[in-house]
Amino acid sequence: MDLRQLKTFRMVATTLSFSRAAVALDYAQSTITAQIQGLEGELGVPLFNRLGRRVELTEAGLRLLAYSERLLDLEEETRLVVTGQQALSGTLTIGAPETVCTYRLPQVLRCYREEVPNVRLIFRPLPYAELLRSVRNGTVDVAFLLEQPIQASNLIVETLTREPLVVVATAGHPLAHQQTVNPRELEGEPLLLTERGCGYRSSFERALATEGVVAATNMEFDSVEAIKQCVIANVGVAILPLVAVEEEVREGKLSIVPWSEPDFVVYTQMIWHRDKWVSPAMAAFIRISREMLLESSYIDTLMTEKV
Repeated sequence: MDLRQLKTFRMVATTLSFSRAAVALDYAQSTITAQIQGLEGELGVPLFNRLGRRVELTEAGLRLLAYSERLLDLEEETRLVVTGQQALSGTLTIGAPETVCTYRLPQVLRCYREEVPNVRLIFRPLPYAELLRSVRNGTVDVAFLLEQPIQASNLIVETLTREPLVVVATAGHPLAHQQTVNPRELEGEPLLLTERGCGYRSSFERALATEGVVAATNMEFDSVEAIKQCVIANVGVAILPLVAVEEEVREGKLSIVPWSEPDFVVYTQMIWHRDKWVSPAMAAFIRISREMLLESSYIDTLMTEKV
């Protein structure tokens, strides 16, 4: 078991694709396959389940990934310390939910690419539960969450941006013209919801359940854009972060419902594993994210505008 095999294994585990790993490492795909087969033969266990063109880590693969991250981090740290270099190179894997990917990170990625052009960035849009798991098992170096403030003993958590939540309906919806709307007034309304496990969906459902509200129907989506388009088409109402809908509100496609529940807010948070070595490339990404997102914190201007 050598470092080259471990680097190949980590890339396949990160991309979940032999072909994408081959492109990223500039190897022939047959070389990737041979290295993984050699590693599996040496360890005597399968590291990946092959599911047609897809692959997924086995339990043994998940265990090896955590150790390979530590070994490869130590190798890079040793090389930089011994040679006195502070090279900004290597590979960095970032994970985030769709809303953060779309509305918060493009400026961060652009700035990072301009400042640190020699680092290979791998970006993975992931749901909440998988983000935490990926940071803990080493598949993702830095992740972003859009949730209530979290605490975890094995994670470093930095809160970056306050994200107000708004209930939205199609332009001209009767609820949008009221002075205030309480949970009971959503009785019988179709609700368009994000996937289960989403923190702000859970808060919204608790507010409704407290008042005994039963929706006409609950429709679940894994895409914020799909929810917005359905709300615009008057399929139902939804709760979404303000940053995700402000453009449609300004264009008159969506209306903000004057929701009566106070403190409906989540936070963009940046996390990484407490025991992970923070390489110069990773330190630069954390710094740029902190600078860009702390400066872009939203003021609740739309909450007080007449829409």
